[in-house]
Amino acid sequence: MSENAILIAETRDRVGKGVSRALRREGRTPAVIYGDKKEPVSVSLETKELVKVLNTGAFMSTIYTVQVGKTNYNVLPRDLQLHPVKDSPVHVDFLRVSAKSLIAVNVPVHFLNEDKCVGLVRGGVLNVVRHEVEMLVPAGDIPEFLEIDLSEFDIGSSVHISDFSLPKGTEPTITDRDFTVATIAAPSGGTDEEEGGEADAEASEGESSEES
Repeated sequence: MSENAILIAETRDRVGKGVSRALRREGRTPAVIYGDKKEPVSVSLETKELVKVLNTGAFMSTIYTVQVGKTNYNVLPRDLQLHPVKDSPVHVDFLRVSAKSLIAVNVPVHFLNEDKCVGLVRGGVLNVVRHEVEMLVPAGDIPEFLEIDLSEFDIGSSVHISDFSLPKGTEPTITDRDFTVATIAAPSGGTDEEEGGEADAEASEGESSEES
């Protein structure tokens, strides 16, 4: 497993709502480390440091090393509870992982060459169905993103998961269908070609009426 970002934590000898409230007043956030068929470990982290990593925008899909004294735990955040008003962290669940662990994470989708996309150049609109795709990936090699070249997609085209070159050892968690990630939709007013076709059709109808 590659070098992970480090979070410093302290053990919690006691648990419960009262203890958790006291920790938060002290500027700490309660958390638990579980999984890998081992006993859960109750810890707390400095809230300010936790907020810093939350602001990176990739907290839930990043492997961290939580240091508790002389013990290190490689973990993946699995659940984050936020205060309903302050939006500050209230509790975090961490899952123990190893480099060989397969985990489900949401991976962002990047669209390349929008300026060269046939359909978009013709006035189409990119309709993103999924900004992220849930993938089953090795914990030691989580892809930062999935990318797709839009150059050859025209109006009316759909971008399916099968159109992506997925990183080795990964697969989408949805395997029973070739789901849509994005579409190239026609503009609300139609394309110039469509409008021209409609005008020709109307002219033909008018000529037919005059002849009759």
